[in-house]
Amino acid sequence: MNSPQPNPLQLNSPHSNSPQSILEHTFGYTHFRGSQQEIIDTVVGGDDALVLMPTGGGKSLCYQIPALAREGCGVVISPLIALMQDQVEALRAAGVRAAFLNSSLPPEQAQQIEQALLGEQLDLLYLAPERLLQPRTLDLLHRVPLSLFAIDEAHCVSQWGHDFRADYLHLNCLHEQFPSVPRIALTATADRRTRAEITQRLDLSEARHFVSSFDRPNIRYRIAQKDNPRRQLLDFIRNGHQDHSGIVYCLSRNKVESTADWLCQQGFNALPYHAGLPADLRAEHQRRFLREDGVIVVATIAFGMGIDKPDVRFVAHLDLPKSIEAYYQETGRAGRDGDPATALLLYGLEDVVKLGQMAANSEGSEEHRRQERSRLNAMLGLCEITSCRRQALLRYFAEELPEACGNCDTCLEPPQTWDGTEATAKLLSCVYRTGQRFGASHVIDVLRGSRSEKVLKFGHDQLSTYGIGADRSTAEWRGILRQLVVRGYLEVNSEAFGALQLTEACRPLLRGEEQIELRKLPAPARRAESGASRAAADIAPEHAPLWEALRACRKQLADEKGVPPYVVFHDATLREMLAARPQTEEALLSISGVGDSKLQRFGDAFLAVLRDFPH
Repeated sequence: MNSPQPNPLQLNSPHSNSPQSILEHTFGYTHFRGSQQEIIDTVVGGDDALVLMPTGGGKSLCYQIPALAREGCGVVISPLIALMQDQVEALRAAGVRAAFLNSSLPPEQAQQIEQALLGEQLDLLYLAPERLLQPRTLDLLHRVPLSLFAIDEAHCVSQWGHDFRADYLHLNCLHEQFPSVPRIALTATADRRTRAEITQRLDLSEARHFVSSFDRPNIRYRIAQKDNPRRQLLDFIRNGHQDHSGIVYCLSRNKVESTADWLCQQGFNALPYHAGLPADLRAEHQRRFLREDGVIVVATIAFGMGIDKPDVRFVAHLDLPKSIEAYYQETGRAGRDGDPATALLLYGLEDVVKLGQMAANSEGSEEHRRQERSRLNAMLGLCEITSCRRQALLRYFAEELPEACGNCDTCLEPPQTWDGTEATAKLLSCVYRTGQRFGASHVIDVLRGSRSEKVLKFGHDQLSTYGIGADRSTAEWRGILRQLVVRGYLEVNSEAFGALQLTEACRPLLRGEEQIELRKLPAPARRAESGASRAAADIAPEHAPLWEALRACRKQLADEKGVPPYVVFHDATLREMLAARPQTEEALLSISGVGDSKLQRFGDAFLAVLRDFPH
């Protein structure tokens, strides 16, 4: 990851262009997606923005285009040094004068970049927060015109998020020291509480908020109880993802290494990645994952933030994530190109115990520990739910999906259920009778007729709901409760010590006007259907020779430039070439993803291939 950066003076600046012109000529696209144009116009106009957009939704353009459209250099704060070079290489391939400053650079190279910045010869500069906050760096930035500050992976600022970074807490200095420079904070996942903390900690109270849909319809969600998890993983990969790139997440470093070794023994190209490995080995494994086909990385959550690889076809969890935010962020690394991908999660009782202990032993405040437990319960609820998983996942982020998705395991193979109407009515009534002021443990104690000190203290042994649930175990009631929370019949008030409270949705159940089916047991693992997550449209046999020739051309150019293949062109661009068979530079320029710079750099090579395969 430490290869020299080309001289920024060698590239031409696209400043003075309009956002639409930059979109077309620099990045090779004709239309903005979703709220991109509104976000870009906001920042170009000098206002701040907080952007929540799912992975693969086009967040990068939301700060890259304003940085090119405004005068001065755009500064991007990114949490992972190892990813900066790939991001810079992709920009440079598009003709953008981009560079990074971090500890991987030798002093003379860092000085060259600083001189380019002072000479106003950079459009975008990537910095880690640690580097940005150094007095020398801040002094350097005060001496040059700046177009914007982009704070990527902004959820790192939140102690409630899943990737807390203390250095992000000090980024409010940007508002204090550079009040006239617009700031844009971006993340792929943040619930309402995390969004509020990002706003507060980064002084973004005046920023416009842009919250895109969290839905990733191309990802198929599959969750199953552990039953020989290695065999389940092997079946999953062999029957749907043979030769595909993927990520397998494990909770511990030892499990990462043993799982990677085992996958290699099964004939897969698998590499371990965790914080305990030497930095150069981690960088090498990440480089191979980005630049080679069919590599599987087995990792802790230390891997994946900011990964730009578009063709990750699967993400598998061999242990339960600690929150829905973490699950969403990690599964979102699959299918960035929009083609079908699969997210497999295997979970068991040991995961629940282990994560529960981690939450209980957290060094945070009592409120923080309650929040951790609440998040874990929501994650468990998602595992146990019998209705559409995507609807439940989106509801967690305050988004409603009107109809079941048809692309998750519970939609495709509905689980076995039981009539939970009576049990649900008992639980909801008990929440109501105890005043909606108590957490799950106390409500379940009342239901089961416990003589605990707390039950007796509040006189809850005198309630009509006392003991009416003695026929079920505490674990069963917790399972019912989790499903009711995730389905929106109950909510947990984190500001009232985790008190369970009824929602409007539960009224028909309490009145006896509605029935509810609850999951019996987590569905056993099933074999993946062959080819379930193949790239969007299968290549017809008669077109396969040209498809392979285009891929070979891309691989050769990528190897010559020392960059991942997707930096040259994404698969979607190659498929459009396959369909249109352009024979001239003008026709090639009309292909989505082919901008002026890439036409100049790569056009002749691809046209030579295409001319060998006319319609």
